[in-house]
Amino acid sequence: MKYALSERQAAMLREIASASEAVVLPPKAIHTAAALEKRGLIKRTWRSSGLPVAVVTADGRYYLKYGKHPREVQAAKERLAEDADEAARAPADGVELISQLRSASGKITVPDPAPQTRGRWRAAYYDALHHGHVPEGHKLRWSGRRRGDCVFALVDEEAEKAAQSPPVPIVGVPESVVRPHRLVRATRKALGRSRTVVDTRGKPEVIPLYLSRPLVDRALRIMHALLTEAENRGHAVETRTDIDHEKAVHTLAIVVHGRAFPLVLTERTAKVPHEPTPQEIRRQPRSPWTQPPTYDEKFDGRLAIGAPVGSRYEHAYSYSDGARWTLESRLGRLLQKLEHLAAEAERQQREKELREAEQRHRWYAAVAQAREQQVERHRAKVLTEQVRAWQQALEIRSFCHAARARVGDAPIPADEVEWLEWAEGYAARTNPLGSTLRTPPNPPASREALHELLKDNLRTYPWPFDAQDRWILPTEDPADQRL
Repeated sequence: MKYALSERQAAMLREIASASEAVVLPPKAIHTAAALEKRGLIKRTWRSSGLPVAVVTADGRYYLKYGKHPREVQAAKERLAEDADEAARAPADGVELISQLRSASGKITVPDPAPQTRGRWRAAYYDALHHGHVPEGHKLRWSGRRRGDCVFALVDEEAEKAAQSPPVPIVGVPESVVRPHRLVRATRKALGRSRTVVDTRGKPEVIPLYLSRPLVDRALRIMHALLTEAENRGHAVETRTDIDHEKAVHTLAIVVHGRAFPLVLTERTAKVPHEPTPQEIRRQPRSPWTQPPTYDEKFDGRLAIGAPVGSRYEHAYSYSDGARWTLESRLGRLLQKLEHLAAEAERQQREKELREAEQRHRWYAAVAQAREQQVERHRAKVLTEQVRAWQQALEIRSFCHAARARVGDAPIPADEVEWLEWAEGYAARTNPLGSTLRTPPNPPASREALHELLKDNLRTYPWPFDAQDRWILPTEDPADQRL
């Protein structure tokens, strides 16, 4: 637990301690009071009126007197009492430290050791460092020299270098362009005659720009270097025209692994106080309800490149001039970011396809299982009916035999003879053992027939059975095809 108090918490604690009665807590101090109560420095309760009140505890008065929480002091005493035993378990020299590090997979953490224990670990560290105990090709690192946890690490230099991310490639921006990129040439022709602001965002087959005229040359040199480097890396550069709310939208995109990332180069703006124009001054007496804007947006000379506002990548990649760097030095990072986004999108697409394939496999497996259960139930029903008919035929024949035997040698009436002969014929006709037994035909494999067993969306994927109830999709399970 964090025992230190902020200025607001300490002030509230002093205010509560100085009062002779319970102090009523204002609503805005609820969170501060809760922090003090969590540390055990005050005790809160609620009056019948619903207002929270608080009083200071013994721990709170101790904190105000000594500047430390009593639990913190007690923990420090316990830590010092165990310092000698902990120090005895610390490594005696550098050899033992390296041995322990190897056994611990190269990293040991000593939780906030006391002074004597920290000193023993420090001595072992310097002994390993200065007497050649560190293995060749490794580095021995230590953090927590004065306070907090001591963390010792034995690092393999080659493995560390291999794990480091590759350096960001530098994209050189020339001072002058002799053979500009085709889109740079097209943009120069479409600049127009404006001497203040250049805006090509609504023009097709050009680079979208929105900046002040003096920065045009630098912006085009940056775009020439960026687009040329992108094509050298095997990426495509293309302009596109889409429709958004019945309007044509022209964009420039770098296509990385089939995924287009739109780009627009703009000059950043800053808010400046608005100076009323003569027209606004003349209009104000006639229309006092209209107010001029408070601020104006003014170009500040910093270039920025990134995704257009409103696009799906609006916040994914954006670089600009900063206090310690220029946009030219960030072009390599921009291309690296686009490649990373494309690789990540491709990975997510593969995972999505795998999930969909697994879901489709589970659905067809459920259909196949439902079909098996349907066939099993149908056959069990037919078998049960055959057994019931066989038992009934046996009972009918037994009944007829008993009827004939009851009269002995006496003649049987004609009506009874006729009835018994019909009953015996009926038993013979309904007895399933009177003919060859065959496997009954399977029931229909339609969606409606399997609805009860499947209990799922029956139209998620194409139905796997044809009109003849045959499984028509390729499968690895021969049992499915047999159905």
